[in-house]
Amino acid sequence: MAASGARGRGRGRIKIATFNINNINTRLPNLLAWLRAARPDIVCLQELKAAQAAFPEDALRDAGYNAAWVGQKTWNGVAILARNRPLFVTRTRLPGNPKDLQARYLEAAIGGIVIACLYAPNGNPQPGPKFDDKLSWMKRLHRHAGMLHKSGAPVVIAGDFNVVPTALDIYPTKSWTKDALIQPESRRAYARLLDQGWTDGLRALHPELRIYTFWTYWRERFERDHGLRLDHLLLSPDLVPRLAAAGVDRDVRAREGASDHAPAWIVLK
Repeated sequence: MAASGARGRGRGRIKIATFNINNINTRLPNLLAWLRAARPDIVCLQELKAAQAAFPEDALRDAGYNAAWVGQKTWNGVAILARNRPLFVTRTRLPGNPKDLQARYLEAAIGGIVIACLYAPNGNPQPGPKFDDKLSWMKRLHRHAGMLHKSGAPVVIAGDFNVVPTALDIYPTKSWTKDALIQPESRRAYARLLDQGWTDGLRALHPELRIYTFWTYWRERFERDHGLRLDHLLLSPDLVPRLAAAGVDRDVRAREGASDHAPAWIVLK
């Protein structure tokens, strides 16, 4: 079962992907090319970097995708795409802090599955207020994820968590030691979600494989495969027996004008 490549979808299966697009309008040609090649059924997008009115809805509809999105000028922004099927938005904000107006969370029901798309705060520099905000946001996510878990509905929580869960999810290095992405507090916040009963789709099928979804643009990190796994798909317990494949479309990161992330995906029977 390959950990990379655009394969994975077959008859009677549903392919769900997450992709930090890092500016949807700038990278729209790359996104459309990937959608044509990979044909995911559901896509969670992060870091749109586009105001609500600037989202390329028409281009995506022409490509066969319905869309819901929460835009934000310059930063953040999340969207959910559904290929040839309706989607019903159930939430546009992560609950728990009415003063949080950042576009980081979107939830929709698609084909009997609840899809939660998130873009967690980066948290740098740490220590400091931004790291505190990251941990606070993750606590709110944990509380809401608990409610989703208890609902009994089939749920996939997908997105850029801005957490490297373990040492296996980053190339061997000390250069990120002080970064918020790998701090013990960040990793504990992610581990608490797994302890709650969620399953990391990529890790479930590739428990010992180094898999990366993000490579910085500098110092030839992609060419040297010095990456990090920041983008995750978490499954509720009832979906785990349906998990048939999982991987990362690493080749998308190699294209001209690419995002610094590559799409990660799962396939459900």
